[in-house]
Amino acid sequence: PPASQNNEQGSTLRDLLTTTAGKLRLGSTDAGIAFAPVYSTGTASGKSGRTMPNILDDIIASVVENKIPPNRSPKINVKSEIKEEPKDDKNCIQDDCSKRYSDIQYSWICDKHVLWLRDHKNSNNWKLFKECWKQGRPVLVSGMHKKMNFSLWKAESISLDFGNQQADILNCKDSIISNTNVKEFWDGFEDVSKRQKVKNGETALLKLKDWPSGEDFKAMMPARYEDLLKSLPLPEYCSPEGKLNLASHLPGFFVRPDLGPRLCSAYGVAATKDHDIGTTNLHIEVSDVVNILVYVGIARGNGVLSKSGVLKKLEEEDLDDLLRKRLKDSSELPGALWHIYAGKDADKIREFLQKIAKEQGLEVLPEHDPIRDQSWYVNRKLRQRLFEEYGVKTCTVIQFLGDAIILPAGALHQV
Repeated sequence: PPASQNNEQGSTLRDLLTTTAGKLRLGSTDAGIAFAPVYSTGTASGKSGRTMPNILDDIIASVVENKIPPNRSPKINVKSEIKEEPKDDKNCIQDDCSKRYSDIQYSWICDKHVLWLRDHKNSNNWKLFKECWKQGRPVLVSGMHKKMNFSLWKAESISLDFGNQQADILNCKDSIISNTNVKEFWDGFEDVSKRQKVKNGETALLKLKDWPSGEDFKAMMPARYEDLLKSLPLPEYCSPEGKLNLASHLPGFFVRPDLGPRLCSAYGVAATKDHDIGTTNLHIEVSDVVNILVYVGIARGNGVLSKSGVLKKLEEEDLDDLLRKRLKDSSELPGALWHIYAGKDADKIREFLQKIAKEQGLEVLPEHDPIRDQSWYVNRKLRQRLFEEYGVKTCTVIQFLGDAIILPAGALHQV
């Protein structure tokens, strides 16, 4: 506006406060707000002899001096507010989404806590994803392997190209890390007879930990890097150049987390006697993460559960009906079992794990954080206790070949 007009009416914020405050009445059930009118006579233009006042001071003075006695609460129409605000954001979102996003193939799983986008090719997926992401909920996108060059991700292909590399290999059961030849890991990936044995003769459960990662991944595996990038789900968010990927817009002087990509490869528990261990213990990522299952190996050899045996083990989990249906689909190949918890439950889980540690006679140091240290895989018995004693429910997800699981920063998970 012109300078003269601006001097008379004040800034936009002042105008807003003036026009709004003048319409409010003490105890008004219509507005539901306890502010009293700022002006008893005149207008904001100064006809009553007042120039543009300090609106905030006027509001405070009006409320404090004589409009809300100390022994009386402001009359706010709470019932009308509750009607306007939905009690359950989750249900509200689902009802709304069914009308607004009828062109998108999706379902809700895990007691309607996880959004499952079933058509990875739909260009409108990001719009529904955005609604779910605002609530800090995990998202599953299936079928990503259909966009990828599958031959690049086979175990024998990676072993052939990079078998001479050295890397850290983690024994998941006893957390012992050794630096060894990558070929040794890949040779036993699907042939159990070629896997390492531990002292008692059991087959070791090994994990090739984050190899390669970040810039090393791009430099070492350029073809696989490009194949992964062109196949990312929801590229608006997940692509390094995505228009809604916050990290891609940060100035260079920010210290960024390692945004990857990184390759996580591990043996399954089907060939081990102890099925109460995992390849990734309970932990929290500092940034949002998308995990795509690009290959599922079928282990063979003595002591390995058959495919039907593996399916039977998975069916014993507390699964959503839609996931049980996927297990029975012969075209689907299950590869990983996830347990996910909301970030708001972190303190309860931390307290629970410290309690269990004391019960087991373990030393609990003041600086010890069981989640940060990634020292626990919460087995079925403990998951049940966590729910019964702390009210924390586990979100169980089976990741099939080609599934992308997208987790918000702060969500706890184990695999």
